[in-house]
Amino acid sequence: MNLRDQKTVAQRRETLESLLKLKFPNIGKFSLDEKIASSKNCENMIGVAQIPLGVAGPLKILGGANIRGEYYIPLATTEGALVASVNRGCKAITESGGADVNSHQIGATRGPVFRVKDLEENKKMYAYLKEHFEELKLVAEKTSNHLTLKKYSTSGVGRYRYVRFVFDTQDAMGLNMVTIATNAIVDHIKSEIGISCLALSGNFCTDKKPSWQNFINNRGIKVWAEVVLTKKVLTDVLKTSAQKAYEVWLAKCMLGSAMSGSMAFNAQFANVIAAIFIATGQDAAHVVEGSLGITTAEVMGEDLYVSVYLPDLMVGTVGGGTNLATQNEALNMLGVAGGNEGKNAKQFAEIIGASVLAGEISLLSSLGEGTLARAHQVLGRGEK
Repeated sequence: MNLRDQKTVAQRRETLESLLKLKFPNIGKFSLDEKIASSKNCENMIGVAQIPLGVAGPLKILGGANIRGEYYIPLATTEGALVASVNRGCKAITESGGADVNSHQIGATRGPVFRVKDLEENKKMYAYLKEHFEELKLVAEKTSNHLTLKKYSTSGVGRYRYVRFVFDTQDAMGLNMVTIATNAIVDHIKSEIGISCLALSGNFCTDKKPSWQNFINNRGIKVWAEVVLTKKVLTDVLKTSAQKAYEVWLAKCMLGSAMSGSMAFNAQFANVIAAIFIATGQDAAHVVEGSLGITTAEVMGEDLYVSVYLPDLMVGTVGGGTNLATQNEALNMLGVAGGNEGKNAKQFAEIIGASVLAGEISLLSSLGEGTLARAHQVLGRGEK
């Protein structure tokens, strides 16, 4: 990056910061309510760990059934160059006409493990689940007005029977809700057939761990986002070509991931998801699930088609850290704060999907043009 380019970037950054301060004057300025946080979010609270909060955008989303418009994306991070990278990806998407998005609500899961005496009792447990699902559904739904037991899956091995209950938790990420509901279910099972739950979570959920279970059967909300980057945008904004970006994608996301045994076939899903999660009060441990996913790319003449698929996005717009002042303001900035019969959580997930797409586009382009190290020197270390 030469001196002229550095000045241009600095001028654009100052213009964007001025615009955002006018548009969102309160973002990041709210103080944390210690009484609320110490009673709901953190035990033995001794202070607050601050993380810089940036904004990328505008990001134009054409929308599936849920959203349409331009969004500014809140990103909490200590990694210099990340916000700038996502911002460049947002510009590329917006100037290419916008990203198409779609999502499907899967549900929050809890997977208890039961201890059985032998194969006969394992069969008994299997049969009971199949024949009494509606009864278990009633038991679970008595624990909350915002929860529905949708389905279950089960598998037995040795003297253990694993069950994966799937719940609709509307706009809440819902793990506390499903844990309480599952506890009621296992108590009911024990009273009815005498089989005890060994652990309320037996890693069959699978919660806060990368797993093929979640990749294949999905968890939370699964999201797709796509865009066709024009030749002009590839040249002027991303400083690359369709063929060069495609070659980097193939070597890195596909072959490199396969060679390393990775469960994720993408460039940097976790980077963007972590920054959005922290900014909006999500459970940061679920970043490990959100990191699963696939980026695909196809050359279309001199244009480039890019898409992302996120099979396991555990997010909510009510409950948990979403009620903290700054995090709630970030959700308000996106227009998705609060409960809306599950609509807000889906819209939020789709915005995240489009933001992840922006991050993928920018990083693949940077790798293709050979500017990744220089960008981190300038933005991550403050070097000239």
